[in-house]
Amino acid sequence: MTEHQRLCRPVAVVGPTGSGKSDTALAVAEALDGEVVNIDSMQLYRGMDIGTAKLLPEHRRGIPHHQLDVLDVTETASVARYRNAAIADVEAIRGRGRTPVVVGGSMMYVQALLDDWDLPPTDAGVRSRWEQECDRLGVEQLHAVLAQRDPEAAAVIESRDQRRTVRALEVIELTGRPFSASQPPKNRPTRWDTAIVGLSATAEWLNPRLEIRVNRMFEQGLVQEVRTLVDQGLRRASTAGQAIGYAQVLDYLAGELTLAQAVERTVTGTRRYARRQRAWFRRDPRITWFDASAPDISSQVVDALLARVDEAAGESGS
Repeated sequence: MTEHQRLCRPVAVVGPTGSGKSDTALAVAEALDGEVVNIDSMQLYRGMDIGTAKLLPEHRRGIPHHQLDVLDVTETASVARYRNAAIADVEAIRGRGRTPVVVGGSMMYVQALLDDWDLPPTDAGVRSRWEQECDRLGVEQLHAVLAQRDPEAAAVIESRDQRRTVRALEVIELTGRPFSASQPPKNRPTRWDTAIVGLSATAEWLNPRLEIRVNRMFEQGLVQEVRTLVDQGLRRASTAGQAIGYAQVLDYLAGELTLAQAVERTVTGTRRYARRQRAWFRRDPRITWFDASAPDISSQVVDALLARVDEAAGESGS
């Protein structure tokens, strides 16, 4: 084991969608002899490749990736399930003397993995009542109810995300506190003392990139990908079926949107999601930020991490 391997603690690369996290994480993994652990909740699903911008195996530079393609689209992704599996992956990577490089932007998943979060309780009866209320009001109206009771949670949860909206209201009823109150404070050391790198992107720089990205996804065959997944059981009400891009294509296939409207709403939804990600991660003082628009962003991140490792090596040898 090299000195770098021995001293380098896990690294997390976070930030808004489209900011270049995957390329930066690959550069970090190459520099620190690492393995990548995905923390994008929709990349957990097999077959959801184009719409999640999942790196294909041939583009992973021979670096092992974990927590990709572990769920069928008929399964429900959950924070608790992910946390347990990802902790095991990180521990195994560390046991091999390598550096875990966690990458993604699913906000609650990031917090569940990197913080000691005592996840809130569940109650099938309470959840069922809120699901019935959702059927009565519609998901966007139920989301408005959540916004009144817990504006912070509503700002993070997509307005048409039925499962997470119901879950937040379930927690509020069970605990008597806002869903956001169950989350650990961001002034404590991270699990494993993980170093968090954030890619900062202004809306002016990011929004045009996101529009290009969405249009490219449709050109690359997102509609056909969704058709294939429908044959495998993908449904609009499922967790996977609520993913941005997939939800809009499902609405298009159901005749509820034109293709142009599906593209436009995917662009709008992606931009809105990136805005929520920026706001969420900006509240975490433990993140070291780098300008995603810098042409040498990956080199900047790697140089900063290597300098930190060298500093730690100096301290250990003194």
